[in-house]
Amino acid sequence: MKSGFVNIFGKPNAGKSTLLNALMKEKLAIVSSKVQTTRHRIKGILSTEAYQIIFSDTPGIIDPKYKLHEKMMKAVRSALEDADLALLLVDLKENWTEVDGIFSALRLKVPSLVVVNKIDGPAKGKIEEAKAFFKDKVYAKEVVFISALNSSGVAELLDKIVAFLPEGEPFYADDEISDLPTKFFVSEIIREKIFGLMEDEIPYQTTVLVQEFKEKSTLIKIRAEIIVQRESQKAIILGQGGKMIKQIGTDSRKEIEKFLEQKIFLELFVKVRPNWRENELYLKEYGY
Repeated sequence: MKSGFVNIFGKPNAGKSTLLNALMKEKLAIVSSKVQTTRHRIKGILSTEAYQIIFSDTPGIIDPKYKLHEKMMKAVRSALEDADLALLLVDLKENWTEVDGIFSALRLKVPSLVVVNKIDGPAKGKIEEAKAFFKDKVYAKEVVFISALNSSGVAELLDKIVAFLPEGEPFYADDEISDLPTKFFVSEIIREKIFGLMEDEIPYQTTVLVQEFKEKSTLIKIRAEIIVQRESQKAIILGQGGKMIKQIGTDSRKEIEKFLEQKIFLELFVKVRPNWRENELYLKEYGY
């Protein structure tokens, strides 16, 4: 039996959440084309008779600009401390020298695989260049090429991961797929819909807090608050005649029902909390 922690690192928008979902064959991490979508360390537990892998999706590595960013980078550091294997994810079209500086600065004490993502795009000719660039780096045990979006190369990557895992007993029951509570995933689904429907700064100045999660005989009643920083943002989230909040609610309800495999009743409210991203008490309340 093999078991271990395999943690995914990279710049924002490299495809870390998409890779976690592809490895798990389950949507655990929300996905958006906008950078800095992931704010928490999200664990996915993959169990078979031969191995148990605890994958971690981590926030994209950035220079913190406010307290929320600092919390996000703290999640990255915690993932560095317990990794048995690191997956260093890089977009094929990224600046490799810049990425090399980030990966080198991690000062990894465990083996790592450089995973080059998004190879199905127009830059296919760069694959050999990327292989030559990364293969001699001290942090790279191997260089692997994938497209996380369509799962190309993911099965082969999983085989390589298992080969690097230490022998050991499982850390979790074999029917668990994450150590995070259901309320967390509900709040993330709502936040994903905000990222998809809102433009500019609104998604980044918004968070979601599930205040009520009650299982009844025929459905689950969920009450959630969308937190914004200014009254003007509240007006945008609500939309003219409540049109936008209804759209967020409808899209969220459909996906939450799919995730929970049960009917839900969803109530959404918008609350203004000025400068919450810099407020330690608010950040703790919101799970950061």
